[in-house]
Amino acid sequence: MNEFEKDVQSKNHDVIDSGKGFVFSFLFFMAIFFIGVVVEVIGS
Repeated sequence: MNEFEKDVQSKNHDVIDSGKGFVFSFLFFMAIFFIGVVVEVIGS
């Protein structure tokens, strides 16, 4: 058995971590999109 499998640093589930990453990246790009829309509306 691998020595790193015996002493795990994080016992969190990978599904929760990947879900958080997806949600935060989605919110980040959505914020960039809305900033662009606001700038375009103000400029027109």
